[in-house]
Amino acid sequence: MATKLYVGGLPYSTTSDELKNHFAQAGSVATATIITDRMSGRSKGFGFVEMDSDDDAQKAISQFNGSDFGGRKLTVSVARPLTERPPRGGGGYDR
Repeated sequence: MATKLYVGGLPYSTTSDELKNHFAQAGSVATATIITDRMSGRSKGFGFVEMDSDDDAQKAISQFNGSDFGGRKLTVSVARPLTERPPRGGGGYDR
């Protein structure tokens, strides 16, 4: 079963392919995604890597958490599940 990892502290110039290639050192990578801002399209400096096995995921965490990547310190952990958020206010005035 695949395990999804959160990867924070990425250089803003990092591509999904670079992230996937870096994590491939720890094992088989299913997917690698850089999260970008909707408006500007720029990287937000974090992403997600899905490792093919739990063992590969644990190896990636121990190998890369706190390590240097492109001059920045990575934070690597098991990703938390997406939770439902309450609706946000719209526009700053009452209708």
